[in-house]
Amino acid sequence: MILTKARILSSGIDEGVYFIRIADNKIKTISKEMIIPLAGEEIIDIEGNYLTPGLVDCHTHLGLKTDSAGVFYADHNEKSNFITPEVRAIDAINPQDITFAEARSAGITACGSGPGSANLIAGQYACIKTFGDTIDDILVDPYIAMKAALGENPKRVHNLTRMGLISKLREFLRLSKEYFLDKEAEYDHQLEAMKPIMNKEIPLKIHVHRADDIVSAIRVMEEFDLLYTLDHVTCGADILDYIHTKKRNLIVGPSLGARGKMELKGKGFENVVKLAKNQNISIITDAPVIPLQYLPICVGLAISKGLTFEKGLEAVTINPARMMGVEKRIGSIEEGKDADLVVWKDKPFITIQDPVLVMIDGKIID
Repeated sequence: MILTKARILSSGIDEGVYFIRIADNKIKTISKEMIIPLAGEEIIDIEGNYLTPGLVDCHTHLGLKTDSAGVFYADHNEKSNFITPEVRAIDAINPQDITFAEARSAGITACGSGPGSANLIAGQYACIKTFGDTIDDILVDPYIAMKAALGENPKRVHNLTRMGLISKLREFLRLSKEYFLDKEAEYDHQLEAMKPIMNKEIPLKIHVHRADDIVSAIRVMEEFDLLYTLDHVTCGADILDYIHTKKRNLIVGPSLGARGKMELKGKGFENVVKLAKNQNISIITDAPVIPLQYLPICVGLAISKGLTFEKGLEAVTINPARMMGVEKRIGSIEEGKDADLVVWKDKPFITIQDPVLVMIDGKIID
């Protein structure tokens, strides 16, 4: 397949009109010169419309909290214990849920999906595509991060104070480190799941809203010398100078919607813009908190408050791909990457619009 006259908007490539060859689900060639088609090769004329990478949201619960089905069908919080590193998102994600179709129809082609924030250590996050019949069809990486949570949610669910949460987090990390270092330790299914964290292969993905919880998370992560992302960072603007000195990955949002609890007092797109200054951020929906198909609207609202278009695009393409460790496959339009592409009639995020075309793994989906 050849895409002709596509006006590319993507990190790592100059904006302009290009010709693209797609084969074996991958982007094979990107050229400003016309590509000579092979015999029988399909040609799609993009007609000068905008072409972006498929959009990416690195913090959702897609397929884990069934749409319109009530609490019984919600599988995103395993409340049997306050520490559950052994549970895996891939064992509960349901690709048949209607929210997958809604997401890809808006140009979201991949996301991180995993456990919620009821538990101090909540389980294993996965990276998935938004098209396919089974988890095997949609899986990019089964274990991109270990979800953790501080603040009101684990406090409420397990009747702990903030002091208690940090104490138990520190103790569990100490046990995990000892288990990792002891090559003759008896098998433990919970501690075994923490080995990639202790080996700094993947990050702890830490749910934090309030400023003091953000500082506590950073303090403990530095104490144990671990990789981590800060997710939500709703009140991060309260300690902006401190956060910017740390230069850590910030996964920001959801910034749309009401403030449903006290620790969300900093919610708003003005603070997204402040956090993005001199810092890489990813913009998220936390779907289904905000339905995933509204991710482009969230970017547009951030741009309306002063975020540059380039930073907005990066915040839902290459940045979330990097924060999930899957940037070699998705997040930008580059030769060798998955052919996850979206065509827009107008410049995305600036106007409310549906994509003209959505492609996932080289297949036209919408």
